[in-house]
Amino acid sequence: MKRRLLGAGGVSALLAAIVVTAVVAVTRTDEVASVAGHPVTRDELAFHMSRLAPAVLNEQGSTGTLRQRALDEIKHDKTLLIVAQEQGLLGSVDHDDFLAEVDAENEARATADTVYGVTSFSPEEYYTHRMTDLTTALEKKLGATGGPLAVPDAEVRAAFDADRSSWSANATRYTYSTLVVPDSAAARAKVAASRTLKAAGVPGARYSTATHDGSVATGLNGHDQEVMAVLGTLDPGQISAPVAGGGQVTYYQLDSETVDADAAFAAYSSRIRQSLLGEKFTQFLQRRVDATDMDVDRAAVDAVNPEDVR
Repeated sequence: MKRRLLGAGGVSALLAAIVVTAVVAVTRTDEVASVAGHPVTRDELAFHMSRLAPAVLNEQGSTGTLRQRALDEIKHDKTLLIVAQEQGLLGSVDHDDFLAEVDAENEARATADTVYGVTSFSPEEYYTHRMTDLTTALEKKLGATGGPLAVPDAEVRAAFDADRSSWSANATRYTYSTLVVPDSAAARAKVAASRTLKAAGVPGARYSTATHDGSVATGLNGHDQEVMAVLGTLDPGQISAPVAGGGQVTYYQLDSETVDADAAFAAYSSRIRQSLLGEKFTQFLQRRVDATDMDVDRAAVDAVNPEDVR
């Protein structure tokens, strides 16, 4: 096998090229800012400006406003990425590595036998997908038992007790009355003047009573869902606003309701815990954002426009 050998001159030239390349790599930079020491590149700023441009410019915001909104988003999101990296959920927080991740994901999808969801992501689509997944993963990890954001059972119960009406629909038994009357001013006036639907005395009206058990509220049709939505806003004895349709008006009156508090808590405790965890994570992340340093090269930032995104 033949081997090609570099002579002394060739080695010198190669070393010189390496040195020149190294110098260029050190001196050449497209950094416009940094977050906790992590560089923010020109392309990264342009990417965020492009993401935000429709909303900001629709608000009659200026390009300067757009740049600042982008910087604010970068500080917030980069801080989340740093936290994810600290927790072992992310290898790099750099924008170039993110773009490489998008390419790798799209290449994997292009060669896969079966693809679930989209066949390829734009960088903007993948960014939203990635941030959502990382937020969910961080909440799960930090909110695990013994974690810094764990929600104790006592907090879940306290939140339930403080707003039981919001967490009791699936454990409430409603008894209610319905009155269907012709859609006329006279009929509406009679109902408005009556304390109960049964005593309204509207000619041609149809009166009925019914019971609904929220604990078995599965597979409700559209009409039943509408009825439950109305009843959920009423106090016992209260008559609903008129619901017009098809030349007639329907009124509902909540006659009574019974709540099984233990069943309600059992049904909703996991949702309450997740809601509280989301609030805790939002507050935690905002504290990290507020405590994170961001250095900005204002001249470099002002030279970036949303159309510069690659």
